[in-house]
Formats: sequence, structure tokens, C-alpha cells
Amino acid sequence: MPALFRRRALGALLSLAALTLAATPAMAQSDRPIEWVVGYAAGGGSDVLARTIAEQLSKGLNRPILVTNKPGAATNIAAEYVARSKDYGNVIFTADFATLAANPGLFAKLPYDVEKDFKPVGMLARFPLLLTVSPQVPAKDFREFTEWAKKQGTVSYGSAGLGSPHHLAGELLRERSGLNLVHVPYRGGAPAAVDLLGGQIPSAILDTATVLQYIEGGKLRAVGVASPQRIARAPDVPTLAEQGLDGFEAYAWQGVVVPAGTPDAFVNDVAKALQAALASGPVKERMAALGLEALPGTPQDMDTYVRAERTKWMGLIKANNIRLE
Repeated sequence: MPALFRRRALGALLSLAALTLAATPAMAQSDRPIEWVVGYAAGGGSDVLARTIAEQLSKGLNRPILVTNKPGAATNIAAEYVARSKDYGNVIFTADFATLAANPGLFAKLPYDVEKDFKPVGMLARFPLLLTVSPQVPAKDFREFTEWAKKQGTVSYGSAGLGSPHHLAGELLRERSGLNLVHVPYRGGAPAAVDLLGGQIPSAILDTATVLQYIEGGKLRAVGVASPQRIARAPDVPTLAEQGLDGFEAYAWQGVVVPAGTPDAFVNDVAKALQAALASGPVKERMAALGLEALPGTPQDMDTYVRAERTKWMGLIKANNIRLE
């Protein structure tokens, strides 16, 4: 073979090899599992919701999804992990009320910037909250709970963690009711429910996904719902608003964000697959069973919702000088 042809053939082979090597990382990335980070303990409402949706989302994206729990510090541990991740296109995060609405007001300094470090993908759902008591508390509704609490002088209530919507709903309840309520934070709703069942704490504000099973089983008792209307799974439990706390409303809510450097193409793909997952039969049935309200929408819809919630709860935080360290 003439030298010229040999050089051309060798050049073509080298070019083909370069293209193959260049394609390998992209192919590997598309086959890699997506890490879905949750900032609460396994078994709680946030974890249950992520695992409920992950299976359908995985089908829509044609990629496996692994849910990992990084609880603690009012979701700041998980939020910092995601904010600092450079593994773009392989990480999504359940950013919730605490991460996006409360923590900027609760903490003097955060390990992430709520405005700059994340891109919104879409809302997941919101969880009605219930004021729930252990079997040892002789109260069937909020009026009886109020009478009992005043006799005790001080009553502790558990929550899913510092800065969680459960915590701030308790602070709003303390403010509106005049009761001397003392907050006991847990690393997720599930551990709080365990201690409530065991009588280690007399009351807790917990979300429907965590506590409805125990209420329906007669192991715990709900004395009030923090949503404007009664919930279908517990129609006999009156709202706090109809029991004298006019306009009382508080939800836990969840949305999906990604690190700010994530390509828009991946964001759009996940957003579309997420809407399909929320509309799927298995997810709708599971959400109904957990008493959740789906919140489908675009990344822009999520941004609007989060900003409104941040404004609302920052007012309560500042008015009551609630600070966390």
C-alpha cells in the first residue's frame, strides 16, 4: 500500500477511535442511575413520596433512579450536598418547604444560596398536617386538647425537624392559641411518630403520609387538621380553622430541583417525565392513599409557588424572631 494511502487509513482509524472514546462517557452517563437525594430519614413522608414517584419517573427517563437519604440540619446537609455537586445530569433533589422557604429566614448563614445554587424542575405534592396526640392524652378534639394543655402548663410537640413546616405550623399554633407549646425536633416524621406511639412525647404535628396509618388503626388520635378543608382519608377530624383558629393553614410541600449547573435539556426531560409520573395511575392511587395533593406544573410554576411561600413564612419567622443555629 502506498505511504499516502497508509497515512490516510491510519488517520481515519484514529479519528474513528477518538469519536468512540468521546462517545463513551456520554453513553455511560445515560446508563448511570440518577441519584434522588432526600433530606429526611427513610420512612417519613418525603421519603415515601420520592420512592412512590421514582419508579414511574425512571420509566419516563429510561434510567434507573436510586433514592438516598441524607437527613439532618433542617435539610441543610442534603441541600449542601446537592448544591456542591458537579455531577450534572445525574442528581435530583427533593427540595421542600424548609430548604426553599424557611431556612433563608431561620439561619443567619446557609451552606447554599437558595436563589443561585438550584434550578427548579417541578412541584411534587403538598401534605396536609395534623395535630396528633398519643393515646395517653385524653382529648378527642382541639377544644379538649386546649383544656388539657392548660392544665399541664407546658406541652411538648414533636416535628419532622428544625425549620420544617411541621415545626413552623407548631409555632403558628402556639402564637394563635396562646398555649405553652415546646418544640421537640426529630430527624424526620417517622422517628417522631415512633416516640408519639410510645408516649415519649404527648403530641406532634405530622403529615398525612406519616401518620394516617396510625390514626386509622386507632393507635394515635388526630385532634385537628391544618388545611382549610377536612381530608378525605380522615373526614371525622375537624380542621383547626373550624375549631376556632380562623384561617389557620399550613402544609408540608415538596418539589424537585437540580444543581444550578445542570443543562436545561436535562431539566426539561425530567420536568416532562415528572408530569407524566404524577398523572400515572400508580402514583395517583398511592397519593390518594397517603392523603396527598399532587401539584403538577412547569419549572416556572414551581418558582412562582416557592417565592409566594417564602414571603408568607418569612413574615412569621421575623415576627417571632425564630432563629436556628
